[in-house]
Amino acid sequence: MQLSSSRLSEAETTFPAPATPCLGYAAIVRMAYAGADLSDLTSKLVARVQGPVIDPGALLDLSALLQCQGGDLAVEGRIMQRRAIQLQSNYAIRHGRGTGLRILAFVTAGDFMANTPLDFLLNGSDAVLLLHFVDANTRVLADLPPHDVAFMAIGESPENAETLLVMTRLLTHWRGPIFNNAASLIASLTRDRVSHLLAGEPSILAPATHQLHRDDLRSLLHGVPLADLGEGLAFPLVLRPVGTHAGEGMVRILGLPDLAHWLANSPADQVYVAPFVDYRGADGLYCKQRVVLIKGRPFASHMASSKRWMVHYLNADMAENADRRAAEAAWMASFDTSFAKRHAAAFAALYRLVGLDYFGIDCAEAPDGRLVVFELDVAMIVHDMDDELVFPYKKPAMHKLFAGFLAALEHETFIEGQSQPLN
Repeated sequence: MQLSSSRLSEAETTFPAPATPCLGYAAIVRMAYAGADLSDLTSKLVARVQGPVIDPGALLDLSALLQCQGGDLAVEGRIMQRRAIQLQSNYAIRHGRGTGLRILAFVTAGDFMANTPLDFLLNGSDAVLLLHFVDANTRVLADLPPHDVAFMAIGESPENAETLLVMTRLLTHWRGPIFNNAASLIASLTRDRVSHLLAGEPSILAPATHQLHRDDLRSLLHGVPLADLGEGLAFPLVLRPVGTHAGEGMVRILGLPDLAHWLANSPADQVYVAPFVDYRGADGLYCKQRVVLIKGRPFASHMASSKRWMVHYLNADMAENADRRAAEAAWMASFDTSFAKRHAAAFAALYRLVGLDYFGIDCAEAPDGRLVVFELDVAMIVHDMDDELVFPYKKPAMHKLFAGFLAALEHETFIEGQSQPLN
């Protein structure tokens, strides 16, 4: 492993060899999120990937741009991403002046939720993010660019399972500061295993989740008791196809007629099944929070309220409801002294039981006061891209989170530097 002996000056290169500079997915997503005209950027990137010499940095950026647009273009973007990685495994994304911390991230090919969203978390800093792509066929960690701290950024998913096992072996004897150096633990963060991990904690309500095959569910239509399929299961149920995010394919099943309809219309073979938790507040709204834990300290990411039971920030109509935005603003402003304090035991238990330096949760408050944990992941999207005119309170809260993240990385580097000379 290589560590920098000093920070870069502005006059020095901010793209340590052998890394190829690129804009990075956060900059591109930010432009797309803001509704910017991307035609000029597209033309410039296309020009750099045509001809006898292909710029791999432009190829990687073009793949991100295509993935932002979804559909067939996203499929094309994933193909382009794999081609870029074949050409070059190291990429450098400069934030600000590029004179700050150099962070080496072990990442793998995939969409924007395949890896911890470090590029978003570094917004407003002067850090350089160094992406080193690995996969299930990686045999050694070679040609790593000089860096100050490393981060195992690959998230849990069926597609990443083999790569995480490979990284467990490759990082066993890693020397130097590194965040989330627990690839096998990350691989175990499936919804069913997380619910089992948290089941015995009195301050947390983690709905009992089981991974089942559609044939298991079909057996219910033939008289098999629901309790036989998993402890804690009872109607109504929530079904979510394995490997999906953002509510894709997720349904609430009230009873056997709903289940029969789902089996007739859904192609999913493997699903996560959990009892539905009614977490409506006194106002009749379902309120779900996203919280990030950094070295055990909780930070507010967002809070969405909706009349719908399946709450996601993009479907909660937050921009159209001033009262819901006011509630989110109040939650963020008082987070440390209210929500975090109220659930201090739950957050301490999460840090103790999970044992990762960085992860996020989607959660709510149960009527009995417990923290309901719906999902736990290292790759949840965390950003500050919302319109400041509509959400003026968001940026201060997010920049507090970003500053906490960078401070934790800096501290890790400092602690390591006390016990081991940089080389």
